Amino acid sequence: MSELNLFDTHCHLNSPNFRGEEGDEVPQLIAAARANGISRITIPGYDYQSNLRALEIAEQHEGIFCAVGYHPCDLNDLTDDHYQQLYSWAKHEKVVAIGEIGLDYHWDTTTPELQQQMFRKQIAIAKELDLPIVIHDREAHGDILQLLKEEDAVKVGGIMHCFSGSWEMAQECLKMNFYLSFGGPVTYKNGKRPQEVVAKVPLERLLVETDSPYLTPEPHRGKRNQPAFVRHVAEKIATLRNMSVEQIALQTTKNACELFRLPE
Repeated sequence: MSELNLFDTHCHLNSPNFRGEEGDEVPQLIAAARANGISRITIPGYDYQSNLRALEIAEQHEGIFCAVGYHPCDLNDLTDDHYQQLYSWAKHEKVVAIGEIGLDYHWDTTTPELQQQMFRKQIAIAKELDLPIVIHDREAHGDILQLLKEEDAVKVGGIMHCFSGSWEMAQECLKMNFYLSFGGPVTYKNGKRPQEVVAKVPLERLLVETDSPYLTPEPHRGKRNQPAFVRHVAEKIATLRNMSVEQIALQTTKNACELFRLPE
């Protein structure tokens, strides 16, 4: 067992990508994560089925938690019943946040207007239940900040998942009670922006993640990502901040537990 104690704050073990021909791979992936010093994982939902699956996995495994929410690219078929279900799920003891929610202007599967409407709706649920939010932001930095301010999201705070913005944006997010989470891109040779930001973020507002099965960090880039690889993210951040990986693991896990209101 590794001496580290890491918390992968964003990992899609609920993805169909982890159900292979030989069946469910999740138990083996969790075991591999534990062997690499990852003691806790949060699984965010993104559509109806993935929310159900996240809850199922969290119920079956100690140290596994989940967030429930609807991704901005998965909104077209939602009804009021879906949002009532979300409200109900969010009261589950293993649910630690509402997410992943936000805006994505890269894909055109949904309109910006619908995305913004549903983003506001999910922030409202988080505020009513006093849960942090997990933000997906792709090519929508300005509107994300504007909506968070308009909806007074500072009251619940949350995570800017796989943060890709500038240091100027990072400072605005920090003012609004958000933590900044970094994954595989911080390890890439062309990851100059996240590397610059991660070196400046206050240590007490820093988180690590994999976003498995996506955004695999070096040295495994090109392969399917898994929670065990969050160790490489922590190692890169330690190098950028001139710290030990043990220090990064200790602080980022402490941060995640504080945000999610979990015992350390």
